[in-house]
Amino acid sequence: MNNFVYLYEDSFEELLYTLYYLIQNKIRPMNIQSESTYVANLFDSPFKVKQTNFSSYDYFIKRFGKEIMGLARDVYLSSHEKKELILYYFFVNACKYPDTILQRRNLKCVNAVLNISHYVHRETHKMKGFLRFQEMKNGFLYAKIETENFILFALAYHFKKRMPMENFVIQDMKRGVYAFYDTKNLYFLNEDQVKELSFDFSEQEMYMEELWKTFFHTIAIPERENRKCQRNFMPKKYWKYLIEMEEIS
Repeated sequence: MNNFVYLYEDSFEELLYTLYYLIQNKIRPMNIQSESTYVANLFDSPFKVKQTNFSSYDYFIKRFGKEIMGLARDVYLSSHEKKELILYYFFVNACKYPDTILQRRNLKCVNAVLNISHYVHRETHKMKGFLRFQEMKNGFLYAKIETENFILFALAYHFKKRMPMENFVIQDMKRGVYAFYDTKNLYFLNEDQVKELSFDFSEQEMYMEELWKTFFHTIAIPERENRKCQRNFMPKKYWKYLIEMEEIS
């Protein structure tokens, strides 16, 4: 017997519409996946819900409120492979217990949503401190990230608020998406849209990097080196794009 796989275009709004359709029609799905990650096989019956002009986001936020929708968006941006099904059961139960859903930690879906949201926020907080900008010849500041969760949006808005007068580009190496800010507007672009952008570093940047590395190594005390302790405060997975850790990583 074939299994229905409910597909949606890779956006939060499209996922919400699919969840709305399933809940309204009392369908209990075995699998929900985005079209970009779905790999077809002989045993699946892919099905895509036909979209209408109905705003599922407005419906969900009016019914469940900003806090629950914020948690749901965190889950959507996470790398959890079962995030769609987790959100389906979370909203099914939110319909049953609209006022107490977040207190029902005994439900696996609620527990999963809260834990995933915490994980996404924790990674975002760490990257705000670990992200390193480098000056390019065209005056833009450039930074690379390679994160578990899709936190580029949160980081871009954070640095837009923190550095409103700086032009910057943040590249998500894992997903091929760029956050581009020109002191007026913030854009999210794919690789094809930034082909003409130069990523050559300025001479001043190269000079400052060498100064920073020299400072970093000079203040270090070799006799007190403790890599295990260092990894506790700054996990090794974040070293790849840290200027001061290039030689070590």
